[in-house]
Amino acid sequence: MRELFAVRVAAGGLILALGASITLAQSNNNKMTDSEASFNAGLTHLRENRPALALDQFKKAIREDPKNAYAYKGLGLTYAQLASQCSSNDQGCSQGRLREAIVAFRRALELNPYYVDVRNDLGTALVLSGKRAEGKAEFLAAFNDPTNPTPEISSRNLGQAYLEEKNYREALNWFRTSFTRNKSYAEPYLGFADAVVALGHPDEAVAPLEGALKEVPGQPDLLVALGQAYYKTGRFAEARSRLEEAARRDPGGPVGRRAMELMKNFPK
Repeated sequence: MRELFAVRVAAGGLILALGASITLAQSNNNKMTDSEASFNAGLTHLRENRPALALDQFKKAIREDPKNAYAYKGLGLTYAQLASQCSSNDQGCSQGRLREAIVAFRRALELNPYYVDVRNDLGTALVLSGKRAEGKAEFLAAFNDPTNPTPEISSRNLGQAYLEEKNYREALNWFRTSFTRNKSYAEPYLGFADAVVALGHPDEAVAPLEGALKEVPGQPDLLVALGQAYYKTGRFAEARSRLEEAARRDPGGPVGRRAMELMKNFPK
């Protein structure tokens, strides 16, 4: 099963959202403030996987403008990314950094209650810290907000949380809601496939995954998921075809390697 839509995946979403915000700030003010410049530097470090340097720049942006909600979101996500780098045996490290992330996300919402997508980040940090009910409440609040620009992410997060709790029926409901909102968003299709397989109905994964690949042709994760669904329903030739395509599209990458590994178990 895939991890909650959190540190690695959400980092990409954060970068896109914050990049748009800082561009807007520059176009409105013509001249970049010190806080915006520091924020921009933090954004670059976060995008290029240097969270320690990103942390310094987001803190600097906050010192320069304590009301910069975007910098607090960047700070929170950086702490969440740092938490993911802690050793699995060091719960103190990960929990401490997640607490810092939660504080930062809540401060961003205090400064700008309409910054709805921060609720997705806050919910993720809460779930990862063990506060699952609180985290799901944040996802639901984000989904219910009519100003939410990405309800498909909020509903996918809810689906993933329920999947991790083995509440597969509820997970299916939210995954279906997510890909209905955005047919080209791959993640909920993958979660939907995990849930129907867990319920013992791998055949029910086939049609949605086939539909997803019409929306995003050649997406490697979807190809692997469809290959697995075909395999579990005895359609071995089609399964091999999809896995071979995934391996071609991600040669040497994690998805391509997984596709190659799965094909080793195929009947000769």
